[in-house]
Amino acid sequence: MSAHIVQSQPKLDLAKRKAATFGAVGLGLCALAWLLQPDRFYQSYLVAYLFWVGISVGCLAVIMVHYLVGGLWGFTIRRPAEAGTQTIPLMALFFLPIILGMKSLFIWADPHHVEADPHLQNKALYLNVNFFLVRALIYFVIWGGLAWVLNWGSRVQDRVESPYPTDRLKNVSGPGMVLYFITLTFAMVDWGMSLEPEWFSSIYGAMLLVGQVLASLCVLILVTDWLSKSEPELHEVTTPQAYNDLGNLLLAFVMLWAYMSFSQYLITWSGNLAEEIPWYLKRSVNGWRPVAIALIVFHFFVPFFLLLSQDRKRKIEALKKVAIAILFMRCVDQIWLILPAFEAKNILVFWSVIPAFVGIGGIWLAFFFSRLGARPLLPRNNPQLTAALEHHGE
Repeated sequence: MSAHIVQSQPKLDLAKRKAATFGAVGLGLCALAWLLQPDRFYQSYLVAYLFWVGISVGCLAVIMVHYLVGGLWGFTIRRPAEAGTQTIPLMALFFLPIILGMKSLFIWADPHHVEADPHLQNKALYLNVNFFLVRALIYFVIWGGLAWVLNWGSRVQDRVESPYPTDRLKNVSGPGMVLYFITLTFAMVDWGMSLEPEWFSSIYGAMLLVGQVLASLCVLILVTDWLSKSEPELHEVTTPQAYNDLGNLLLAFVMLWAYMSFSQYLITWSGNLAEEIPWYLKRSVNGWRPVAIALIVFHFFVPFFLLLSQDRKRKIEALKKVAIAILFMRCVDQIWLILPAFEAKNILVFWSVIPAFVGIGGIWLAFFFSRLGARPLLPRNNPQLTAALEHHGE
């Protein structure tokens, strides 16, 4: 074991134990919520699940994009991103409560609703329990397969000086991005949009995809900064220019999220279609209107103007504060997208969303830290890293 790993392990082990403790407490409260309000628990659980699984698969996109475009920025977050992809099997396990609560979540999963609704009958070929489960299995197999290939190739590159493993991963990343986009779009349609099967949006899946990559970048920036404070090895790549590039990525995805969100709103509202406008009306009553306004202000305008400053992007303490704010608003956005689909006179009935976030997130982080400590924090023998360092030194 390298000295680097020995040095890192106590810090990571402590973080893992704390995360596991929070996760256990959160899951205990989830069990209480399930006993008291099983329907509301499943609905709240879905929100938290979509947030955390989005970070797992978002790390896939970050890694593949970096293999395709290169740059020093990717090596500052490479190991945390690889560890993030290794949580995909865990998220497949956490999908079980959604299967158990399908009738509480999806009206098309209840035969009585389908029998009484001709609209649901017309979509029954796609929206049925068996096909839903088959699709979910396909998604996890593809995501898990991509994660395994990316991590396996990275381990091989650490052991050999030949650029062959990295070249192979670059070739895999192109088709991998296509598979990622298709499967994640369908998954978000299945797990999010089908909550209201009469509503339709061609942007919905891509919009959630962009938001999940944005959340992943925020997590990776925060973890890298936390590690770099005690890891001299990372100082070589955690440069102001690398953070500036990461800040530019945050800015780009904030703008892309805003563009897609506004486009969906504009197309839906200008079309004036009776089956589509109610989706926004539900998110403007019973306390949801202030949430929507907060998203406009704090998910777009505030981070947009903050990230325009190059000085702020090059200083990790300033960039970290922006990343924390965006990550919090990603949680809020996930809540706003999902929970209004379930009829409720007051948003406080979804109190179990907090223990769900903590429970799933605590276990996710504990598993994440355990995988992060298994390898050196800086990739070895990587030709892209050598080229990036040479370019940075010019």
